[in-house]
Amino acid sequence: MIRGLWMYVLFLSINVQAQITDFGKVDFHQADSIAALYKGEKLSNLPVLVYKLTASLSTKLEQFRAIYTWLSTNIDNDYDYYLKNKKKREQLQHDSLAFAQWNEDFQVQVFKKLLKEQKTVCTVYAYLLKELASFADIDCKIIDGYGRTIAANIGEPGIPNHSWNAVQLNNKWYLCDATWSSGGFNIQEKKFIRNYNDGYFLAKPELFVRNHYPLDTAWILMYDKPSLGEFLTAPLIYKSAFNYHITPVSPKVMKMQLTKGETITFLFKAPDSIPLDDIQLELISENNIHTVKPDILRTQEGLLALKYSFVTTGYYDVHIKIGDNYIVSYTIQVKKNKSIPE
Repeated sequence: MIRGLWMYVLFLSINVQAQITDFGKVDFHQADSIAALYKGEKLSNLPVLVYKLTASLSTKLEQFRAIYTWLSTNIDNDYDYYLKNKKKREQLQHDSLAFAQWNEDFQVQVFKKLLKEQKTVCTVYAYLLKELASFADIDCKIIDGYGRTIAANIGEPGIPNHSWNAVQLNNKWYLCDATWSSGGFNIQEKKFIRNYNDGYFLAKPELFVRNHYPLDTAWILMYDKPSLGEFLTAPLIYKSAFNYHITPVSPKVMKMQLTKGETITFLFKAPDSIPLDDIQLELISENNIHTVKPDILRTQEGLLALKYSFVTTGYYDVHIKIGDNYIVSYTIQVKKNKSIPE
């Protein structure tokens, strides 16, 4: 468990456009406005709801955007059902057939609650997005797998605990997660906080796979696919990385050992628009928390490089932040360099 960082940081977001490599110049203002217009609309008649959201939009991309935005801004994640779902997934993690049957039965049970209270869990977010998209003649599939958060799938063995979607637009498949776009839980208060985050709408596969690993690896949508072990031991990435379009490159593992005085370099793919002055390292060691400014430069390959040397030994949680937004976390043990006296 990462020390000193509460669960709600997973859901910090900023109001910037999600990166959609193939649709970077598409203006979603009309689609988002329509979704906002029908805020609070009930789920009693799904075909009518989809008609309202899509009838005035000319492309399948815009129609799917309106559906996705509406779903992510109108449905709450049910905390009690989340715990129930989590417990059952953990119990059935080694029985794929029983897991699949539980998912199917649970969808029916939770869907009834969804229609009544407009609350649900990740499995039914994915199910509802698939159903809504089908009424707009958009091919959308449910993907089950491993979701990586502060509280889940940190190191091996992993537990399948999440569901999301793949959608086909212009004869190409894309990935999205309406659950994580909708907001998240305040664990201390045991309640859901609605906070729309655009980062998981048609996210790049190489970034999406950093905290989503499908049971069927074909849905990674990459030629060079990480293994499940690599996924579980990689640095922990947060939603703001999706907003800023930052992809960690190196180090490839979350847990590391260094010697005192050794310089570590963190490498990222990042756009030139990143506010370099706002980048900082938050270091947590025992009861001490402080922030430092790393040395920042661009490599010849165009990667963003952050360099820092630890001057004292100990165990550190290292959080790379932009302003108040958490981007990625590592845990580092800094050991004494035996060739250099303390």
